Amino acid sequence: MRHLPTPRPARDERGITTAEYAVGTAAGAGLAGLLYKLLTGGFGDRLLKTLFDHVLGLLGIG
Repeated sequence: MRHLPTPRPARDERGITTAEYAVGTAAGAGLAGLLYKLLTGGFGDRLLKTLFDHVLGLLGIG
């Protein structure tokens, strides 16, 4: 008579592991740095002015 292997308890995979947390943190910091560089330079000024002018145009004010 063969014995069936006993099932292992299911792993709880809620949350993230330490390595995933480190990669996610590094990616978030890199994205924040990139956005900071883009928005504090001339490109950011032009982008915000264009966006603001577009919104004013849609509202019929500009």
